[in-house]
Amino acid sequence: HFLKVEQKYNSLRKPFFDKRNDLVRDIPNFWVTAFVNHPNISAILDEEEEECLHYLTTVEVEEFDDIKSGYRIKLTFDENPFFENTQLVKEFFLGDFEPTSTTTVIKWKPDNDLLNKVKTKSQSSGDTTPAPRSFFAWLSDNQDPSNDEIAELIKDDLWPNPLQYFLVPEMDENAGVSGDDDNFDDIFEEADDAGEDNED
Repeated sequence: HFLKVEQKYNSLRKPFFDKRNDLVRDIPNFWVTAFVNHPNISAILDEEEEECLHYLTTVEVEEFDDIKSGYRIKLTFDENPFFENTQLVKEFFLGDFEPTSTTTVIKWKPDNDLLNKVKTKSQSSGDTTPAPRSFFAWLSDNQDPSNDEIAELIKDDLWPNPLQYFLVPEMDENAGVSGDDDNFDDIFEEADDAGEDNED
């Protein structure tokens, strides 16, 4: 029963998330700002990776029809100097067997392979520990999907409400959220209300 409620909740929220994506697509650096302001995600962001994420236009989390079976994280990019792909997808298969995950193969452009750059930077600094965790290392790593904290943070924290992270630098004790942000708040509230109204 609970699974059916959750499936219905997700289907009701989808139009609001689609509308939100249309809105944030027109806001410069929306997603990179949200990523940088998220304490756990910023901790693995290398400087050049952050530069790359300025080309990130859309983030989507899609639960599989049978929610228990898994989900995918889709990252859509404008044309950029780092790789040929316009979309990178990481999928998690969480069925009855051992969890697995797959990632789109990143087609790096010459001299812009950020995975190698992060490794090289670590080695040149004399660091003998394994290459540091980085954003694209996370994206490409499918060794332990059952303990993928970054994916869970994106799915359960950042994706449902990126606005709380996007607005972090613009908020202080004397400043509230500007009127321009009301549209976002409305969409988030509508998405939540749509689910709550149908849980009865």
